[in-house]
Amino acid sequence: MTTWLITGCSTGLGRAFAEAVLDRGHNVVVTAREVAQVQDLAEKYPDTALPLPLDVTDDHQVTAAVGAAEERFGGVDVLVNNAGYGYRAAVEEGEDDAVRRLFETHVFGTVRTIKAVLPGMRARRTGTIVNLSSIGARICPEGSGYYSAVKAAVEALTLSLRKEVEPLGITAMVVEPGGFRTDFAGRSLTQSAVPIADYADTAGKRRKEHDTGHAKQPGDPAKAASALIQAVESDNPPYMLLLGNDTSDGFRAALDALRAEADAWEPLSRSTDFNT
Repeated sequence: MTTWLITGCSTGLGRAFAEAVLDRGHNVVVTAREVAQVQDLAEKYPDTALPLPLDVTDDHQVTAAVGAAEERFGGVDVLVNNAGYGYRAAVEEGEDDAVRRLFETHVFGTVRTIKAVLPGMRARRTGTIVNLSSIGARICPEGSGYYSAVKAAVEALTLSLRKEVEPLGITAMVVEPGGFRTDFAGRSLTQSAVPIADYADTAGKRRKEHDTGHAKQPGDPAKAASALIQAVESDNPPYMLLLGNDTSDGFRAALDALRAEADAWEPLSRSTDFNT
């Protein structure tokens, strides 16, 4: 039996992760900004589910959640940084306060929870840190520049972290999902208040009022949860776990395009060293 701390469990992938881990008999610190939204899990799994309020932008709540996990279950074996939400806007349309909140939640919130669990993991010389990213970090769609940026930051942070903690018996991994049938494109999606007409044919097509993909996404959250558990429990967890056919296709297409451009510009790239 292991102990998982999962952020953002009220709905969507976070909820699916929590339910799947609990179904397998593990302990789960089930968190949400509004703890009442996960109370039913505690009622269904009274011995293994610990519901806690957690806003990852709040230092005190993060520290308190990890402390409660240690007191109830003895420590956190697996941290899943899932809490977050979408934001759509052309780069020029992005509102400063909204963009700061986005980075505060996705990037600095992730850093807070990592720093909170690492002392215990280092002491035990074991643990897994899972950070949720998005295929957006790879394909960077129009209108998702800021969201893609926070997820790209999470990916870079995770790769460095993995190299730092691996000698200590700890692993860190990124999960890159594509479109899953959750409320991410509904309740959890925000956007800039004032669109600019010049971006109507690019970023504008992806605004909520023009989105036709909500509730039609191909991904099954329950299957995503099962895949995550399988990766975490494997002998050699990957640095990056791609979830969904759309993600696998998009990821490979993006890599191919990047490699083709690198090849096309290679002579110029290699022309900048001192002559020896």
